[in-house]
Amino acid sequence: MTRVVPGGLLAVLAVAALVLAGLIHQLSFRHATVGVVIVLAFAGVGLLIARRQPANPIGWLMIAFTALYLLGVVASYYAVLYYRLDHRALPLAPLVLLVGSVSAPSFAVFPVVILLFPDGRLPSRRWRPVLWTYAVLVGFVLAVIVAGAAAAIAGHDVRLNPVGSVTTSSAGWLANPPGWLVSPVVAAIVIIGLSFVGHQALSWRRAAGDRRQQLKWLASGAAVAAASLIMAAGLGTAELLAGLAALPAGIGVGILRYRLYDIDRIISRTLAYALVTGLLAGVYTALVLAIQAFGLRTPVAVAAATLAAAALFNPLRRRVQRGVDRRFNRARYDADQIVTAFAARIKDAVEVASVRDDLAVVVHQALEPTHVSVWISPGR
Repeated sequence: MTRVVPGGLLAVLAVAALVLAGLIHQLSFRHATVGVVIVLAFAGVGLLIARRQPANPIGWLMIAFTALYLLGVVASYYAVLYYRLDHRALPLAPLVLLVGSVSAPSFAVFPVVILLFPDGRLPSRRWRPVLWTYAVLVGFVLAVIVAGAAAAIAGHDVRLNPVGSVTTSSAGWLANPPGWLVSPVVAAIVIIGLSFVGHQALSWRRAAGDRRQQLKWLASGAAVAAASLIMAAGLGTAELLAGLAALPAGIGVGILRYRLYDIDRIISRTLAYALVTGLLAGVYTALVLAIQAFGLRTPVAVAAATLAAAALFNPLRRRVQRGVDRRFNRARYDADQIVTAFAARIKDAVEVASVRDDLAVVVHQALEPTHVSVWISPGR
């Protein structure tokens, strides 16, 4: 029951956010799809961890993050209806405006999730004062945001941007603190958050076995999320933000250890296809430019460049994949080398006993099983 209630609450908040976004004319199919994917990833992984490992606070922190973010979005959209679109019949608008302040500070939860990954415990007691300092600084920022909204409400001068953030420059030291105070606080929050990430990066260098694979999943998810965020900001394409879902996915796999050792294969495949795509795009661009330099701009010439790039795909992919596996998926590369050598030796083998023994050795080297049995059909 304790896990059904959070799931129902998140579902209600998500639906309310979509409905209110439509009412304030801020809803589009593309943005809604991306938002649903991201929310489902964070909420789904949080609920799954809470269900499988209820003693691990990471699942509950992810649920709390998603709930606070959705609550802030719903409250902000509700405030837009009241203050910008003049739906004055709506109740409790000032209170809802204050609640909308929790959306931005909710992102401060995630560095804590990274610090506690994967078992939900602090690395050592020395991190306790750091975590408390981080919480106090985030609380100060939250108080400043709430105070600004409260001052705007008290002065009857509430002005909002289209997504519900207060834009009124209110008087008063608490509602509008000086930059020399706010800037160091924000900088300290960023530095402490980065120290959480840095700790995990240093832990990866010292880790081995399952712990190393767990940190690989975390690092891979964070890398994909960061890359999607940077590309979305640079290209102005909101769809790329769907890559943020990779972060909770990596956290979930690392904690639940589901297909934990597939990370090397995923990294090698991702790198290989990214390199192949980049190389083929370069080849295609070079061919098209060369064709245009010779004055041939017909559709046939462009089609020939496309076919040439397509013909290079499989040979280039195999070559790049071998190189990437050698560096990032060594187990697969070594296994392939062992199997290739065995296939070459077996061509000249004539004795069944020697082939059987050689096969058992190869299986042990490539797969490292606990037991190997070879069955030979009678009369063969």
